[in-house]
Order: sequence, then C-alpha cells, then structure tokens
Amino acid sequence: MGVMKDRPFTPMLERLRDTGLRPTRQRLALARLLFEGGNRHVTAEQLHAEARREEIPVSLATIYNTLNQFRKAGLLREVVVDSSRSWFDTNLEDHHHFFHEATGALTDFEAEGLAVEGVPRAPTGTEIDRVEVIVRLRDAG
Repeated sequence: MGVMKDRPFTPMLERLRDTGLRPTRQRLALARLLFEGGNRHVTAEQLHAEARREEIPVSLATIYNTLNQFRKAGLLREVVVDSSRSWFDTNLEDHHHFFHEATGALTDFEAEGLAVEGVPRAPTGTEIDRVEVIVRLRDAG
C-alpha cells in the first residue's frame, strides 16, 4: 500500500486546528483563498467578491467575522489606513506599508534602513508590541 497523498485542504485544516479554530467548511474555503497564493492584503469586500467568484456561499458578515477570528488567532494582521477601511495582511513578519491614495492599493516595504525615532514610552502597565509605518502616496504632478 502506497503513501496516501494529503488532500488539498489538509494544510489549511491543520493551520486552523493549530490556532484552536474549528475548521468549518466556510473557514477552510476562506483560508484557502487567503493563504494559498502567498502574502497579500485584502479587505473584507475583496474577499467576499473572491468567494462569490469561487461560488463559496458566504455572507459579508461571515467574512468580517472570519477575518477577525483569524486576526485574533494570529493568522492575519489588521492594517487600518483610515477609519473607513481595514486591510487584512497575511504577512506576519515585521514590515511597513505604502498606501496608494489614488488606487487604494496597499503594498509592503521592508523595515531595513528605516529608523523611527522619538517613540513615546508606553503607559504604565503596557508595553509597545510593534511600530508600523504607513507611507501615503499620491500621483506626482
């Protein structure tokens, strides 16, 4: 008897279980969309549109709930560019972002060579987890 091949969803199943999230059909489908294509930034609305194209029956409210569950489980980082829009980032390494105001695109740039000075002390009873920089871009001219 040969070695059994993993089913395509097995890595996602294990990833969800490792974080304590129950691997429901919807979570597995959304995890596949989020994590199988490499690092990316996605809004809830973008993920909802992708799910619809893939014929995954899921509401926008479920998308928001799932993204927030994944964030709390440490699978995603939330990047808040303004009060009306959040991106969810699959790249958990320390890095920063360019925000292209004309297109609404969010792209990574590495922290190497970037120095942030004058970071205030954290209030009593807290500590600084990380510092993230968002550089806003506009078209020249």
